[in-house]
Amino acid sequence: QVQLVESGGGLVQAGGSLRLSCAVSGGTFSFYAMGWFRQASGKEREFVAGISFSVGTTDYRDSVKGRFTISRDNAKNAVYLQMNSLNPEGTAVYYCAGVRTFIVRQVFTARDQYSSWGQGTQVTVSS
Repeated sequence: QVQLVESGGGLVQAGGSLRLSCAVSGGTFSFYAMGWFRQASGKEREFVAGISFSVGTTDYRDSVKGRFTISRDNAKNAVYLQMNSLNPEGTAVYYCAGVRTFIVRQVFTARDQYSSWGQGTQVTVSS
């Protein structure tokens, strides 16, 4: 399994932007599908965005479509989440997740499909 370390969280005003990064080590990153999840206080961890290991197929939860963008840089072993037009509902701990796969265009959206998780980074959006 790979090791994942998130960074880039912080406090931002509503309408602002943040870019989360996830550094990946310990495996062949280019064969890992990656995802971002978030967990608000008292709520279940939910899928935010995912990207396939090849081709770069992406998927998003409906509430972030058009505002969030997931991307990956296989040369840097990193995945990113650009978050624009943030609102207070975006306040949560954001987690990076990965799973090794040979399915080229597959994006995984369920928590139990991922085998590796980071420790999370806090994002707080003030109104």
